[in-house]
Amino acid sequence: MPVDTKRVKGPDESQCPLVYVVQSVEDEEEHRTNRDERTDGRRANHVDVRPIFARAGLLSQAKGSAYIESGGTKVLCAVYGPRDAERRDRDAEGTGLLSGRLVCEVRVAPFASRVRKRAAWVPTGADRELSLFLWESLRSAVRLDRYPRAQIDVHVLVLQDDGSALAVAVSCASLALADAGIELFDIVVGCALRQDGDRYLLDPTYDEEYRLGFAVSQGERHGCMTLALLPVLNQVSGLLSNGEWDHEASVQAVKACIEGCQRLYPVLRQCLTSAVKKRKPPSVGGWS
Repeated sequence: MPVDTKRVKGPDESQCPLVYVVQSVEDEEEHRTNRDERTDGRRANHVDVRPIFARAGLLSQAKGSAYIESGGTKVLCAVYGPRDAERRDRDAEGTGLLSGRLVCEVRVAPFASRVRKRAAWVPTGADRELSLFLWESLRSAVRLDRYPRAQIDVHVLVLQDDGSALAVAVSCASLALADAGIELFDIVVGCALRQDGDRYLLDPTYDEEYRLGFAVSQGERHGCMTLALLPVLNQVSGLLSNGEWDHEASVQAVKACIEGCQRLYPVLRQCLTSAVKKRKPPSVGGWS
């Protein structure tokens, strides 16, 4: 058997040199400080959301539309309707629906994630779960009683997923509904949170949301939460969570998400104000 003379033969057994390093108190404090710092400069256990860009009225073919960028997450939404509901959706007496019908659809582009690639535009179980949460979050804000025998379609497309995509989709859909002139009780704002042991990460990125290790000891707090809020009414319209939570961690997470939604609300309100001013017809005869 030929021998590879260029290969350096290592020892049969070896140990990592870090095993023999004595960790000092300063090293422990530095590790604790680094643990509180996040990769994008934000701090853990703080209500610190990513910079957000919002624009309404982008699509000319839709009744209402909106586009939101939150960090690297990019979401586009289009609203169509109100239109006549189909006959099979009407009541048994044939008199029509007493209130309108809201249809929500969330689709994730095949190129949205740099890790999870999709072969085609085929709806999956995860997409249906996202659509259901979006519908539950919006139905409390839309005044469907004002649209009898009508249907409102909301289509959300996640162009790029860099974490908290569902929360951004909720805010984007609500912004598009308001841009379409649909009567709402309030704008719905979404916010996400990642619990990692004794710390929480508000508005997590993709790496923080999916790549943090799930192998934790029994009883340790660990999970993800997405909350939808009506800021003016201060009412929660949707809540989705998974993982292990205790009472103290869940209450703290809900409070942090609510505060995060309140910080995002002025940006969405300013976006709607700018969209209305652009659509305002020019004044005639000097009257505004």
